[in-house]
Amino acid sequence: MQPLVHVAGVAVPMIEDDVNTDQMAPLQLARGLKPDYADLLFKRQRRHANGTLVPGHVLNQPQFAAPSILVAGENFGCGSSRESAVWCLAAIGLRCIVARSIADIFRENCLQNGMLPIELDGPEMDALQQSVVATDGSASFHVDLEAQSIRAPDGREYAFVISASDKLRLLEGLDEIGLTMKHEAEIRAWEAKAAVDMPWLQHARDRRA
Repeated sequence: MQPLVHVAGVAVPMIEDDVNTDQMAPLQLARGLKPDYADLLFKRQRRHANGTLVPGHVLNQPQFAAPSILVAGENFGCGSSRESAVWCLAAIGLRCIVARSIADIFRENCLQNGMLPIELDGPEMDALQQSVVATDGSASFHVDLEAQSIRAPDGREYAFVISASDKLRLLEGLDEIGLTMKHEAEIRAWEAKAAVDMPWLQHARDRRA
């Protein structure tokens, strides 16, 4: 997984509540074993039944063709647990989601795929949303994970909170397996001790085998 330290680029405003994973990744419309996740993203909202683009959808606007940050409303990523929703977002270049609240499973899927989920609420989020809408893709926003801050083009900074463990995962590019392997020496030491203390365990067989 690619480490994430800074994210800089266009912020796309999707100021809606309850945007769900079925909207993001309508798998019923996927073609073949390896779907085009960028094409699949919000396909029912972004395209008419005949395949032509819906001009009014924010992601069809030319200034938001390659965004790095998505700014949303409440309960972003609700719905089913499909991880492909994150893959679709990542396929167009997004590395950071900022929302008033983020569904738990979707948040975990973001962390597992190197995408930074930020929850920001109250007047701070009001101001950030207004800034993103006013900027309209004309300038970059900067997210600094180490400093835990978002900087708008006007210089204003918005602090955010993230747990130490989630921050480490993203900074070092670690999924759950990678986190476990950071303790490889301790695991091997325990196994060596267990081989001496509980030799019978080394020959235990699964009764289902």
